[in-house]
Amino acid sequence: MRILIASEHPHIPQIAGGAQSSTHELVIELKARGHEAAVFSGLTGTGWLGLKHRVALKVLPEKIVEDDYCSYTTYRAWHPAQSVDEVLEAFNPDVVLLQSGFPIRLAKQFRSQNVPTVFYLRNVEFEDLGGDIREFKDSLYIANSHFTSNKFKDCFGISSEVIYPLIKPELYKTETLRRNVLFVNPHKHKGLDIALETARLCPDIPFVFQMTWTLSKADKDELDAALSSLPNVRIQPRTEDMRQVYAETKIVLAPSRWEEAYGRIATEAQISGIPVVASRQGGLPEAVGTGGVLIDIEEPASAWADAINKLWSDEEYYAEMVEAALDYASRPSVQIGHQLSSLEEVLRCAVQSATR
Repeated sequence: MRILIASEHPHIPQIAGGAQSSTHELVIELKARGHEAAVFSGLTGTGWLGLKHRVALKVLPEKIVEDDYCSYTTYRAWHPAQSVDEVLEAFNPDVVLLQSGFPIRLAKQFRSQNVPTVFYLRNVEFEDLGGDIREFKDSLYIANSHFTSNKFKDCFGISSEVIYPLIKPELYKTETLRRNVLFVNPHKHKGLDIALETARLCPDIPFVFQMTWTLSKADKDELDAALSSLPNVRIQPRTEDMRQVYAETKIVLAPSRWEEAYGRIATEAQISGIPVVASRQGGLPEAVGTGGVLIDIEEPASAWADAINKLWSDEEYYAEMVEAALDYASRPSVQIGHQLSSLEEVLRCAVQSATR
């Protein structure tokens, strides 16, 4: 099949996050299975790629630009919903997989051209839909967790097949020296206050705060001020190779305050036998499972510190949790073959239904 994965959000390298990583790895695997796959995304003017494309769009009459930065074709546009005709002419997909980033606006345009569409529900921030999803109840839906699926079922009466985010083990699996506690994405939504206070209560344990999202100047200044009194915390710049990060990690801390749709950081870590201490929020319980410790978000920071300290100092308990993490990361629902077969079946159904 010719599969176009579409979102109005920017794509790698202009933005980094779980949805972008999942999309990137999904496209690579789809191509490996013989499909033609590409990405259609939003565009920002920042960075070297943004500058390059901004110049091109001023010179050329087209509303889209394309590049192969990610080793596959990515079409980018300032306003993707207004550029659907061009991307259809350029790629001619059999089916479009719509993701977070105003998918309703895109769906209307693709539907107007009689292109089959499937929705991949990757978050529960309904304002991100860009319209009323009940207009597309006849579409097929995929959700990235049972939590996400149930949320859309309860709110909109939409049924969806659960396919967890695709994660290529070879991009994350590593031998680890188990030297620190890792907190990825030091942002307020991700439980930054809990991570800071936990580190404060564990002064003898080294923590690494790994940057992913771009912080505002105010948020960055606030983070720097908080870290100035925490000598056991080191901050690391954004990276495209998480193996280097996990190679130093003993425990992953994921105290997210918002409703994570899944929480792929847990599976990434567990692939290398790294236990996760996470909040009991959204889809995180599904992602962590038996391979870590779940804590209610209302619990005090001391509960997080106790969990970290026990994993850090109790060798027998830690060894048990390492095995549990490895076992949970090997469950069938996160194996790539199973995930791709399920996805292909949904996409084929959408194409066949449109043909009929």
